[in-house]
Amino acid sequence: MRVAIAGAGNVGRSIASELLTNNHDVLLVDKEPRAIKAASVPEAEWLLADACELSMLEEAALERCNVVIAATGDDKVNLVVSLLAKTEFGVPRVVARVNHPGNEWLFNDSWGVDVAVSTPRIMSALVEEAVSVGDLVRLFSFRQGEANLVELTLPTDSPIVGTAIADVAWPVDTSLVSIIRGKHVHSPLPDMPLEAGDELLFVAAPERERQLGQLLSPHDEG
Repeated sequence: MRVAIAGAGNVGRSIASELLTNNHDVLLVDKEPRAIKAASVPEAEWLLADACELSMLEEAALERCNVVIAATGDDKVNLVVSLLAKTEFGVPRVVARVNHPGNEWLFNDSWGVDVAVSTPRIMSALVEEAVSVGDLVRLFSFRQGEANLVELTLPTDSPIVGTAIADVAWPVDTSLVSIIRGKHVHSPLPDMPLEAGDELLFVAAPERERQLGQLLSPHDEG
């Protein structure tokens, strides 16, 4: 897979290193000469260019990329890069970094964004996930599919404790994708009974979250 990353700061370089470890081809693009630190990620391609300029993106051959990641520290730049990648080059998957939570509402398919990653929101969700039992916590939003990754730790008084997965009347447009039980991760097998303390991970449509929370926990208000 070929991935172009706009923004070669600490975030962009870290993403590039992870992708290269997984054997992907990576191009890092930045307009600041001081950001071009090829020795820090020698396996990547590097391009000194303004990612908001159409001609520069043509030079980067964005049409050959499977994924574009807009990872600069400027939300305006990330939106422009996302829009150009999607509309001018038809990139299948565009991921954009949200620096300021107040701008998160802009990062949607109107600007070519398939997935928006907001560090403050993720950190907040992880804090909630660590301390909440019986409350549904939204961890991540999938923009293109209009679905969310949500988590709930099953309380002892949940009405479905002891019930086999196949016997639970799950809401439509929800899918139980994983169960974390103690130190182990389990695939949700039909005959597996649910236990108090299980961390349940779902992909769910936003309009089904309230119903899901009420099913799992008598305390959840959605």
